[in-house]
Order: sequence, then C-alpha cells, then structure tokens
Amino acid sequence: MAYNQIKDVFEILDEFGQQTNKAKRKELLLKHSDNQALRDVLRGTFDESLVWNLPEGRPPFQANIPESVPSTLIREHRMFGYFVNGAKGDGLPAYKRENMFVQLLESIHPADAEIVLSMVAKKSPVKFLTKKLVQEAFPNLIKT
Repeated sequence: MAYNQIKDVFEILDEFGQQTNKAKRKELLLKHSDNQALRDVLRGTFDESLVWNLPEGRPPFQANIPESVPSTLIREHRMFGYFVNGAKGDGLPAYKRENMFVQLLESIHPADAEIVLSMVAKKSPVKFLTKKLVQEAFPNLIKT
C-alpha cells in the first residue's frame, strides 16, 4: 500500500531553493498546489490585502527540537485566521492572540516557524520566490 505523504512547507521550499531555473521553480510550486499550508504561506507573504494583526519583530519563543515537534504547519496553518486583521482573531485581546502565535511557532518544525515569521514580516522565505512567480503559478491566489 502506497501512501502519498504531503511534504512539510519547509521541505518544499528547501527543494524550491535547489531548482536551477524559473520554469523548474514554477513546476515545483504547481506540483505541490494541493498543499493548502504552502498556499496559505504564499498568500500571507505576498497578498498586500492581508495585514497581520501582530506586533512587528520576532516574538520570544522557544524553537522546538526538529525530531520531536508535536504538530506540523500542515495542521496548524488554519490558525493564521486568528492573526490577520478583519478575521476571527479581531475579538481577542492582543495578549491572547500573541500567545496563540507563540504557541503555533513552538509547536511546529523550527524551519517552518522561520517561514511563518518571514510570512508575517512579508518577506520571501527563500531566494527566487517572488510575488510575480506565485501569481504565474497560482493566478487566483493573491488578490492584489
């Protein structure tokens, strides 16, 4: 019995960084187009209509040990809605929302935590990953 295991976002972006040209990078993104966590990270990074309702800078958190992470970004990306202006986290006190964000970072692989931090800072987590390339690969993903 073969299992189709969905790759973690950091694994996809590591592979992305190893591609030698734009066509291969785009092909890799399209290959993983069913990975909703990856799509959420790309949208969160490059969609200017999404504004993060978190303080600027790096929050104090204890990165997890890669071999013993209790969760994955594939499961936890659904939490992003609590951290965006105009979404379900608006009614939460800031301290609670920020605490939830730290818990998210501490529960996932440290490489994925760095990707989430890049996303919130609106910075590409890997070289050659641009808004233009994401728009070419996923024309309806980014609203702006």
